[in-house]
Amino acid sequence: MYFKQFYLGCLAHGSYIIGSRGEAAVIDPQRDVAQYISEAEEAGLAIKYIIETHLHADFVSGHRELAAKTGAEIVFGKKAEALFPHRAVSNGDKLEIGDIELLIYETPGHTPESICILARDKTDPAAPAKLFTGDTLFIGDVGRPDLVAARGISAREMAGMLYDSLHEKILTLADKTEIYPTHGAGSLCGKRLSNERSSTLGEQKKFNYALKPMDKETFIDIVSADQPEVPAYFPKDVEINRSGAEHLENLAPLVPMNAQDVNKQIQRGAVLLDLRSGTEFASGHVRGSMNIGLSGQFASWAGTLIEIGTPLVLLANDPEELDEAVMRLARVGIETVVGYLKNGIMGWSDGGFEITQSPVVTVEELKLELDENEEITVVDVRRIGEYEDGHVPGAINIPLAELPRRHGELPGDRQLAIICASGYRSSIAKSILEGAGFTRLMNVLGGTKAWINANYEVAGASTAPV
Repeated sequence: MYFKQFYLGCLAHGSYIIGSRGEAAVIDPQRDVAQYISEAEEAGLAIKYIIETHLHADFVSGHRELAAKTGAEIVFGKKAEALFPHRAVSNGDKLEIGDIELLIYETPGHTPESICILARDKTDPAAPAKLFTGDTLFIGDVGRPDLVAARGISAREMAGMLYDSLHEKILTLADKTEIYPTHGAGSLCGKRLSNERSSTLGEQKKFNYALKPMDKETFIDIVSADQPEVPAYFPKDVEINRSGAEHLENLAPLVPMNAQDVNKQIQRGAVLLDLRSGTEFASGHVRGSMNIGLSGQFASWAGTLIEIGTPLVLLANDPEELDEAVMRLARVGIETVVGYLKNGIMGWSDGGFEITQSPVVTVEELKLELDENEEITVVDVRRIGEYEDGHVPGAINIPLAELPRRHGELPGDRQLAIICASGYRSSIAKSILEGAGFTRLMNVLGGTKAWINANYEVAGASTAPV
């Protein structure tokens, strides 16, 4: 058996290639598919199947492009109703690649069309089987059940289906069965995902809260509660995946723009997206631009905060970062980059336009300010669960995803200290607030983690991880 996991940290996305005797299957591919083709060629494998565990909401898959380039057959669960030629599989169906049998389990719960794939080596029956669980079962969690409410199915109904899928199918398998999910920590497809990228069913029975012995109603209550926000791009990516994405080479090339051209684009409604770090952004940036650093979970936050279809102009230090950003944006369905600012931030200044600066503070400086100045309001932009696990006393919690519609709740006449876990999300938040007209803003370096490590007072369960 040939097996490899590919992991895309920016989207916390795991995809897989599994093969035997010259044949292979790729499971849940990312949009840029060259790596699967290269891997298969090096291993002497021909890709026979491209299997999607469900219609993904958090990223655009490359299934159609990969099929076009390899001749492989695309496989979906029958309820996906994909709008292109594919094999629609049902519970109990079997596929074969060389000596490997791929058994299909229909496992609705995260989505109605979700499937899991059990891979068994027919030449070695004693070897542990591999279960590709998609978003049905994660390491430490299960798939959220609330993403299909727009289709008229409630989160509680889906959670009930998920309970049945787990208990009637997955939990009947041997404890040594290896678990390979499509996502890890950082994904919004669950709420307690682990950083681990694989496990066994036996380990998950011990440590996964959702697999603890409980009745169905209790499970529904627990799994349905406290789910993170649903980014606006999720349902749009589902439909892109249902119809199949455009080939990446067909996307428009990047166009260099001078400051005057960029300014015209901004006046027409384009967003200037600054890819630099938060500290670089603070030291000098274009007022009203949005800062989403390429170093973090860039694609997820871009998809969450920028409506698909919005024209974008990019600003970066390095030309290679521009190409990387275009790729990452395309992975979440954003294909409207109209150009980039030549010579980065200096190109704006050289064009005769003003560069804006904004302060950053350490947690030590913030503590002194809070002790001496009652006019400072701390705004914590982490998710509510993170906030409740420990935060700066008196901090207001508005999760970053909700900030564009909730910034009116903040006092416009006070100094706002924006804080998150480490400083990445708070820089994004500061750029959003600046674009909304707030002027007294500062970003807290190191975030709540640095505050806790400095042994300052913490409200909430300060011993929990930040």
